Amino acid sequence: MITITDTMNEIQNKRISKFLSLILRHQPDTIQLKLDENGWAEVSELISKSAKGRVHFTFEDLEEVVETNNKKRFAFNEDKTRIRASQGHSIDIDLALKAAQPPDFLYHGTAEANIASILDKGIEKRSRQHVHLSADKETATKVGMRHGKPVILTIRTGEMHESGIPFYLSANGVWLTDFVDARYISK
Repeated sequence: MITITDTMNEIQNKRISKFLSLILRHQPDTIQLKLDENGWAEVSELISKSAKGRVHFTFEDLEEVVETNNKKRFAFNEDKTRIRASQGHSIDIDLALKAAQPPDFLYHGTAEANIASILDKGIEKRSRQHVHLSADKETATKVGMRHGKPVILTIRTGEMHESGIPFYLSANGVWLTDFVDARYISK
């Protein structure tokens, strides 16, 4: 059982963040949590059903996790009665993002082992709703490091956009699209 005290330490904060990622992005049914069509969950329901699932935290703990998450993975609505993941869902939800014009270049961090496949087939969203692209090489490097020796790919998003391919900007600054054809990728 995870219990968060008045002042969360980094380990507890990370555990709750990982739990929220699981529940709000991938498996809300784990605790029988209901998400609306846009991925929002009632905060009170999240807290009570998490406790029944043996993961205990208060509203204040939840606020701290949302505010201190360096990737800004989660967002509250204006009155903090609902919460959702900013992107990265493998479940079918509509983030209701509006199409946006990307910068001319964005970056994708991946592991060296994936390069041959990506340069051949492009970047696929796979089990997620979108391909994730970063505005800077530093963020892309951090993403790539999670999967092995990182390689940063430069994506010619300006050209993609001119070709009619839509892009979306999530609340936490991650650029999203459905697929990146290999012709727009530079190593």
